[in-house]
Amino acid sequence: MRSVPSQRALHPALVLLVDDNSHGIVARRNVLEELGYHVISATSGAEALKLIEEHHFELVITDYRMPAMDGVALIAELRRRGFKNPIILLSGLLTHLGLTKKTTGADLLVQKSANEMEHLVRGVKRLLAAPKKPAGVQGTTQRKRRRTAEG
Repeated sequence: MRSVPSQRALHPALVLLVDDNSHGIVARRNVLEELGYHVISATSGAEALKLIEEHHFELVITDYRMPAMDGVALIAELRRRGFKNPIILLSGLLTHLGLTKKTTGADLLVQKSANEMEHLVRGVKRLLAAPKKPAGVQGTTQRKRRRTAEG
C-alpha cells in the first residue's frame, strides 16, 4: 500500500491575511488552516499594520483592491518599516493594471480566478520553504557597510 504524502505544512507558519471581503478571508483561511498554517486576518491595511506590530508573521497575503489603503500601498509601508518576509498580492486586475513584482514590492502575484487557490497554496509553500538568511550574516554585512561608510 502506497503512502500518500501529506499536504499539511511541515512548519506551521503564522500568516497574515488581509482582505476587506469577508467571504475571501473565510475561503482562504479555511484552505490555509486545513494545510496547517496559523492565520490571523485583517480587513484593512491599517488593521494589518497594527497586527504586524503585535505578531511575527512569516508571510503576508493581501488583496489589491481595498478602501483607504490598497494592497500595493500596504506592501510599500510594510517594506518601509523593514518587513523582510514574503508578501503575496492577490488581484483580479493584475494583467489589466500591469502589476508586477517590481512595481508592487510583492514576492508573488496571484490572479483571482477559478485556479486561485491552487496557485496560492503552491506559492505559499514555495515562499515559506525558501531558505532564510541567518540573522548573524545579515548583521555582519550591515556592520561592514557602516564601517566602510564611516571610515
